[in-house]
Amino acid sequence: MSLDPPFPALDDVMLRIGEAGRRMADIGASEGAAGNISVYIGWPIEFQPVFPLVEEIDLPVAAPALAGRVVLVTGSGRRLREVYDHPTDNLGVVQITHDGTRARLYTAPTRLFTRLTSELNSHLAVHNDQVATTGTNYSALVHAQPLHLTYLSHIPRYRDPVELNRRLFRWQPEMIMAFPQGVAVLPFMIPGSTELMMATVAALRNHRLVIWSKHGVMAHSEVSVKRAADLIEYLETSARYEVLNLSIGEPADGLQPDEIRAIAYAIGVNQTLF
Repeated sequence: MSLDPPFPALDDVMLRIGEAGRRMADIGASEGAAGNISVYIGWPIEFQPVFPLVEEIDLPVAAPALAGRVVLVTGSGRRLREVYDHPTDNLGVVQITHDGTRARLYTAPTRLFTRLTSELNSHLAVHNDQVATTGTNYSALVHAQPLHLTYLSHIPRYRDPVELNRRLFRWQPEMIMAFPQGVAVLPFMIPGSTELMMATVAALRNHRLVIWSKHGVMAHSEVSVKRAADLIEYLETSARYEVLNLSIGEPADGLQPDEIRAIAYAIGVNQTLF
């Protein structure tokens, strides 16, 4: 997705959200209504003909850096796998007011949800922080619940960031390319809580993905919502290798630290893990 003029139109943004949601379902990371997606758009975009219904809403957290701009968000209880075929049924457009504390929610007549995702506070807070600190005109977040990765986070040793990164990065050369700073790991926190929101904002300042232990993950990209989904897919694939290895007695040792360093050196990745 090009983030330089001419900017993507609404249809293209919704298509990419739908593709990302469908992929999360394909890899078993979005069972039922699990998971949510949001995209901040920092350029003028025409959306009212598609989403003509409007209501005033209070925001769960102030987002002054997003004032005057819009965020596309999935509705609570909606299935990510259905966004591709029925985007207007499952998405809302949140236009932040100029004081950053309230918004206008625009929806379509076919809307199938009563409120936006319960993780809206984390989505808005991360977008606000990213825009405020980097000046980006695009920010995408995907929260999903990949099976193997979420399972591993129920095991105490995998809630140690050093241990988790060491164990998961050994299975694929692509991992050090996708995550040169590694992935962040948070202890279990109540979904939708202020505590989780604040910890997620801090984690995504220096990482592309954060694991919410016993819950799932949240991935961020300033390039594409599909790129954020790719990050989840990379990590879930490594988690599948790890679970497979555990299930047969851990006979494989995977890539060694010197091999990972050699990969990073060969491709010019400035990594900080090994």
